[in-house]
Amino acid sequence: MADTSVYSGSVLMLGIGNEILTDDGIGPKLIHDLDKNQFPDHVVYQVASLGGLELLEIIKDFDTVFILDAIRTLKNDPGTVYCYTPDDFKETLHLSNLHDINFLTALELGRRTGMRIPSTIIIIAIEIVEDREFSTFFSPVIQKRYSEILSKVQRMLEEFMSVPMI
Repeated sequence: MADTSVYSGSVLMLGIGNEILTDDGIGPKLIHDLDKNQFPDHVVYQVASLGGLELLEIIKDFDTVFILDAIRTLKNDPGTVYCYTPDDFKETLHLSNLHDINFLTALELGRRTGMRIPSTIIIIAIEIVEDREFSTFFSPVIQKRYSEILSKVQRMLEEFMSVPMI
């Protein structure tokens, strides 16, 4: 169990993705499974299928935000788990939107307009195979590796939450 003494504020775990587009739903699925864990009471779990400016309304006023999303780099095996911060940002599937501004621009806009933006944002991205087919099931390779992915993400979150995040 994570050490809760290091936090003075709230934590949001946000899974982004469309749960009916094959592997694209990995962020929300992870959130649903993580919500069953023993994380501290000040952790809020939420899912969304949007990006850009819409994310500001969701993340504002939290101290720490973990974003779980799908990514397709085609550089590593499906199921590879990456960890980013906005400083070394890599575009995941939902943090940018063709009809909206990207996440980094949205964060800057939020800061400039006086919104309370989280001091810590961690992006956990999972390499996927398929995000354009309608299905509530993962691709075979992601389905086969899902329990391993969930365990790795949970360990990462526990490590982050056992030390001060600021």
